[in-house]
Amino acid sequence: MENNGSLEQALQDGNIFRQLNTLIVAHLRHHNLSQACPSSSKSVPAASAVASATMTPLNVEVPPNRLLELVAKGLAAENNGTFRGVSSSVLLPTSYGSIATPRTASIDFSVTHVKGTSKTLPKHESKQISEHKSVVRCARFSSDGMFFATGGADTSIKLFEVPKVKQMLSGDTQARPLIRSFYDHAEPINDLDFHPRNTILISSAKDKCIKFFDFSKTTAKRAFKVFQDTHNVRSVSFHPSGEFLLADTGVSGAINQVRYSSTGSVYVTASKDGAIRLFDGVSAKCVRSISGAHGNAEVTSAMFTRDQRFVLSSGKDSTVKLWEIASGRMVKEYIGAKRVKLRSQAIFNDTEEFVISIDEANNEVVTWDARTAEKVAKWPSNHNGAPRWIEHSPVESVFVTCGTDRSVRFWKESV
Repeated sequence: MENNGSLEQALQDGNIFRQLNTLIVAHLRHHNLSQACPSSSKSVPAASAVASATMTPLNVEVPPNRLLELVAKGLAAENNGTFRGVSSSVLLPTSYGSIATPRTASIDFSVTHVKGTSKTLPKHESKQISEHKSVVRCARFSSDGMFFATGGADTSIKLFEVPKVKQMLSGDTQARPLIRSFYDHAEPINDLDFHPRNTILISSAKDKCIKFFDFSKTTAKRAFKVFQDTHNVRSVSFHPSGEFLLADTGVSGAINQVRYSSTGSVYVTASKDGAIRLFDGVSAKCVRSISGAHGNAEVTSAMFTRDQRFVLSSGKDSTVKLWEIASGRMVKEYIGAKRVKLRSQAIFNDTEEFVISIDEANNEVVTWDARTAEKVAKWPSNHNGAPRWIEHSPVESVFVTCGTDRSVRFWKESV
C-alpha cells in the first residue's frame, strides 16, 4: 500500500511538472521571447529551447497568459483573500468579485481585417439615473459588473448597484440603485477603483489623498484608511491580486491615467507629455516608451486588451489608437470623433469587438468596429454638453457616461 501511495504521488508530481512545463513553453511562445545562442551571435526562441530541454510539445494549445493568471490567483489564495489587515468578515458573498467568462475569445488585432466586414453594435438607449452637485469627473465598474461608482468635482462619491439600476429602468418605482454616498475628500475626485475581491472602493483626488471605503457597511460615509501624498493623485489602479496598488502623483511628470494589465505583469501610463509608457509589474522598470503617441497632444487614457498584447489609447488629437506591445507599433487608428478639451477616455466594450469614445464637437457617443476601425454607430449623448467620462461594464453590454452637466447616464441595448 505504501509503495502504491508513493507511485501515485510520483505520477501526480509528474503530471504537475508536465503541466507546468507546458504553461512555461506556451508563455514564452505567446510573448515571442528569445535567448542568445552560446555557439553563435544569433538568438533562438526561448520556447523552443525550453520545449527541447523538457521534452514538451512546442505548439500545445494554451490560452494566452494562462500561466500569469494562475500565478496571480495563487498569490491571492496564499494571502487568504485579505488586504492589509481588512478582515474577511467584510467580504460580500462568494459571488462578489468573481470574473465572468468572456463572451468572446480574445481578438488578434495584428491581423488585417478588410473594411466592409464590420460588425454592427446593437442600438443603445440611456437614462439619467442620478446626478452630482457639480461636474462628474470619473466612473468605474467592479470586476464582476455588479457595481459602479462615480466621483465628482463636488468631492462626493456615489455607489450604484447594477441589478437595481435595471429594475428601475424596467419600471420598478421601488428600486433604489444608489446604495451608498461617501463624503470624505476636500477637493474634486480624479479616479476610482474597486478591490478585485473585497468590498473596498478606493478614490484619488486633488486633495493629495487616496482613500479606502468599505461599502459592505451601510452606515459608513468616511474612509477607513487614508494614504496622504504630497502631490495631486491623478490616477489609481488595483493589482488583479488585490495586494498592490498603483498611484500616480505626477512627481516625475504629469500622468493622466495608470492601469494594470489583466494579470498585473505589466502596467501602462498615459502621460501629458504625449507618451505611453509600459512598466514591468514586478520591478517597475520601464520596458517600452512610445513617445509622441498622439503627436504633440497629451494622452488622456490607456488600457490593455484582455490578452495583454495591445494597448488602446486616446489623445487630445482626436484619435484613438491601438498599439502592439511587443513591437511598439500602431496597428489600428480610430478617427472621426473630436476630443481636444476634456480628459475623456476610449474604451472597449465587454467583448472587445467595439471601441467606444466621445465626440466633443457633436456631443455624441461614437463606436468603431475594433478590428476594421470603421465607425459603425453614433448616438446623441443626451447630456447637456459633451460627456466627460465613459466606462463600460466588463461583463455585459451596458455602460455609463458622466457629464459636465452633473448627470450620470446608464446605457443598455434597446429592447
